[in-house]
Amino acid sequence: MKKRVVITGMGVLSPIGNTVEETWQSIQNQVCGIDEITHFDTTDYKVKLAGEVKNLDMEEYFTKRELKFNDRFTQFARVAAKQAIEDAQLDLEKVNKDRFGVIVGSGIGGVESIEKAEQSLLNRGPSKVSPYFIPMTLINLAAGSVAIDLGANGHVSSIVTACAAGTNAIGEAFHKIRDGYEDMMLAGGSEASITPLSVAGFASMKALHTGTDKNRASIPFDQERSGFVMGEGAALLVLESLEHALSRGAKIYGEVVGYGATCDAYHITAPLSDGSGGGKAMINAMKDAGIEPSNIDYINAHGTSTPLNDKTETAAVKYAFGEAAKHVAMSSTKSYTGHLLGASGALESVICIKALEDGYIPATLHYQIKDEDCDLDIVPNDGRYQDIHYAMNNSLGFGGHNASLIFKKWED
Repeated sequence: MKKRVVITGMGVLSPIGNTVEETWQSIQNQVCGIDEITHFDTTDYKVKLAGEVKNLDMEEYFTKRELKFNDRFTQFARVAAKQAIEDAQLDLEKVNKDRFGVIVGSGIGGVESIEKAEQSLLNRGPSKVSPYFIPMTLINLAAGSVAIDLGANGHVSSIVTACAAGTNAIGEAFHKIRDGYEDMMLAGGSEASITPLSVAGFASMKALHTGTDKNRASIPFDQERSGFVMGEGAALLVLESLEHALSRGAKIYGEVVGYGATCDAYHITAPLSDGSGGGKAMINAMKDAGIEPSNIDYINAHGTSTPLNDKTETAAVKYAFGEAAKHVAMSSTKSYTGHLLGASGALESVICIKALEDGYIPATLHYQIKDEDCDLDIVPNDGRYQDIHYAMNNSLGFGGHNASLIFKKWED
């Protein structure tokens, strides 16, 4: 018998807030976190803007030694994990650690550590490369480090599916609990890729926006969109079987009810133009949840602000929803945060859960010029108070990875 799976804790570091509540308040107040890059000198770069995590003193969380030997993306994951566990009011001494797992997704992992190590190699020689270099760069070390912090002895792994990684991580954790393999999972994503090499690489692909007006940078579904804005941060969610959550009197934020994942198997970066790959992931998620397209009240779109993604995602929703596509609200909160790559789906899952809890649909910010290829209800510029029972979160990644999650409002 399949188990029901609920969300009992959440932790967030984002360009618009360093907690869940700060982030959600920024969403409701329509605060955009995109600004000039401060992590490195952009004098020689065409790209000037990003969504950086702000006002975060890592020395409040880690010793200087830990900061030296943990890449920024691992630091983000560990802080978000700490927040999520505290939010869930978990007494780790009373948890069956053998049935407690961790899945943390990332698209790029410890790229900052790779860049710094290469400089040490070139400038000072091979003997000066840190013995911690390899564990600092490995994507699985975010999940591994979180597991060490918590003593989680269950299924611990990482998902590396580019921009779908955070969504896939939550979906796989959901199925682990639903199918009886674990009682509890901590799942989500972490990314810290606002670095010289990452920005240069994405810019060379013509994937990034190169303007300087922060209010016309990340503009999903707008006719003038010209590329995404890099973001960073982490979001982790505590998932539990309903039985486990009720047995300890946990507060329940919402329920995970459906998950679908597919691959376009078409191109390393470009999506299938008819949207069928992403559409099939949505269909699979709805089948998993046992609901119809008409049941979905809100979609948090992948909505990257690139010409191809937004057009194709609109087609994907039409493919999956049919006539119901005309009636569902669909916004992109990357207009607030930029694109957190492998952490984006996890952050947007938290936003979906808060939307269900508060009955508030976030706006797509800074929308001005209609694109006829993006003709769905994108909730332009102003959020909307509305009773929401089911919310869908979509993520589409390089390599043709498509992932879709469905969350249900918690009603006693």
